Amino acid sequence: MVRTAVFLAGLGAASAFVAPGVLPAGGARAPQLRATRMSAIPTVPFDSVTPTGPSGPTLPGDGDLDFLEATPYWDQSGVTVNIAKQKDPLIGKIVSVQRMVGPNAPGETCNIVIDHEGKLPYWEGQSYGVLPPGIDPKKNKPYGVRLYSIASTRYGDDKLGKTTTLCVRRATYWDPETGKDDPAKKGVCSNYLCDAKPGDEVKLTGPSGKVMLMPEDDPNMTYIMVATGTGIAPFRTFLRRLFGEATPAGKNFKGLAWLFLGVANKDALLYDEEFQVYLRSNPDKMRLDYALSREGPLNKAGGKMYIQDKVEEYSDEVFDALDKGAHMYFCGLKGMMPGIQDMLQGVCKEKGINFEEYLEKLKKNGQWHVEVY
Repeated sequence: MVRTAVFLAGLGAASAFVAPGVLPAGGARAPQLRATRMSAIPTVPFDSVTPTGPSGPTLPGDGDLDFLEATPYWDQSGVTVNIAKQKDPLIGKIVSVQRMVGPNAPGETCNIVIDHEGKLPYWEGQSYGVLPPGIDPKKNKPYGVRLYSIASTRYGDDKLGKTTTLCVRRATYWDPETGKDDPAKKGVCSNYLCDAKPGDEVKLTGPSGKVMLMPEDDPNMTYIMVATGTGIAPFRTFLRRLFGEATPAGKNFKGLAWLFLGVANKDALLYDEEFQVYLRSNPDKMRLDYALSREGPLNKAGGKMYIQDKVEEYSDEVFDALDKGAHMYFCGLKGMMPGIQDMLQGVCKEKGINFEEYLEKLKKNGQWHVEVY
């Protein structure tokens, strides 16, 4: 039987702001976190992380990549966690920091490559912890770990297994009472990483997490991936592993990888050029749908198109996938969950399904995976 995995992800754990692609829950309007003004960091082009050939961008990993595979490659029993801990972090070095979004994107998101010398191996779907320098004034002790979903495969963007890539949105605190940014409340770690320079040292912990691992034992698997903003990170690793690198998983893959991504506008799309290359090269194995909340089109009620609205358009296919054994994954800020769950509950009602019982069945079968912060 063909099994299916459905993935929904929000923003990285340390991205403390309301995602433009997610409809916030109702209630009083809280002080907002928003991104700072544009810095001088250049926008990252696809060919800066992927070699360019005579016909344009070429897929990374043109040669076989199998030196970091398990035996068999889908065996996840050896996945490790917490190789480096907070008390004894691994010291990595910044390779590059590049702006990823266009001038009309709300805020700044950076593609950050870090050299770990192959000493902190990880799997697709895992996270790294970053220890920002300095003392937390509220606790009068060093800042704690901030978690970031990894945006590169186990081979890294260098394809040598010695680097990792993080997708980080710079966050600052905007006080609605003063109408100004408050530097004292800006995102400590996101600003530290986005301001880093090549050669700067970074304290790393991890890798952590097994919730978001990509099951690979069925080559006919269908993956439905739903992301908002920097929540694209783990799904970039999935698509890169399947279509951008000559891995055993990619060579054997005969299923479908379907990505939904919710952002504010076209300038806020992340890794789009890379994904378009994969789509053109694998039209029968990949689908791509965007929800642009500030550009349209509108949802069926005439409102802004948020990620839950875009998924709802294909709810029959999603529920059919779940009935065939789909795994549904949620990752990101807690603020993304109310809209998603309300949508799913509404679809269940239309189908005459008891949502609570249905959800309990999914959990019991190990099909329901949630990682929110």
